[in-house]
Amino acid sequence: MSEPRRNVEVKARDADPVATLARAQALGAADEGVLRQRDTYFAVPRGRLKLREQEPGGAQLISYERPDEAAARTSSYRLMDVADADDARRALDAALGTVAVVDKRRRLLLWEGVRIHLDEVDGLGAFVELEAVAPSGSDLTAEREKVARLTSELALGEPIAGSYADLLADKADEAQVLLAAAERVMRNAHAPYSRFPVGAALLTPSGTVHVGANVENAAYPQGQCAEASAIGALVAAGDREIAAVAVVAEKLDVCPPCGGCRQRLKEFAAPDTPVYLGRPGGPLQTTTMAELLPLAFDEEALA
Repeated sequence: MSEPRRNVEVKARDADPVATLARAQALGAADEGVLRQRDTYFAVPRGRLKLREQEPGGAQLISYERPDEAAARTSSYRLMDVADADDARRALDAALGTVAVVDKRRRLLLWEGVRIHLDEVDGLGAFVELEAVAPSGSDLTAEREKVARLTSELALGEPIAGSYADLLADKADEAQVLLAAAERVMRNAHAPYSRFPVGAALLTPSGTVHVGANVENAAYPQGQCAEASAIGALVAAGDREIAAVAVVAEKLDVCPPCGGCRQRLKEFAAPDTPVYLGRPGGPLQTTTMAELLPLAFDEEALA
């Protein structure tokens, strides 16, 4: 295990990864390429402990402590190289228990000693993370100044508290609430022809949940999908933004929206809006609008 190290770091959602990369490169940041990382978090009484498996590269055990603040914060950490990641993971899971597994694609850039991470995290979306590594004895003034400058130059949004593991845990709770709402409304579906009831639940940024079920018609084209019904309820209530989606079907463990409903949802959702497919307490697949509808047709195409 290495001697204790410190850095100043900040994390924020990335609304436009292409623009963020361009801004970083315009500042002269060196592009170190793309890494695939899997972080397995274990239950510990203090701080956090994770096993990082990285390609290209090897595996490291990372022990760290930092405050969960939505601002630039100081992290103290230790690193230890691991020769056999599988053995280490099994042993730590048996002794401590696994809390979460985070898979991400990381593009690494370096700028004046600051690591710029452009992350695409499975199940969460795109993020920017800045880490200014401090030399021994630093009072962290220089590191805080560099992070503040990059935060401004890269036009980062509001900082996020906690780790990716924390965000995944929050999403798991959110998913169960929405799936339960979708399942309840599914029971009210009018599906006498297909006998394929479906329910959808839409979460707004304010926390309101709008639901809808599929409504079929003897004249088949006049029928309406559950997602369309939920969108109608959302618009009728005066809302115009979808923060998360859940879809439940009676006869499928995982039922993705049809092509038409993907376009309907895209009208009110962002590319990184999470979409939960499954059923409460059962199978769950989490994706995003961008993954469901790549190269989406949107208002820019009408310009």
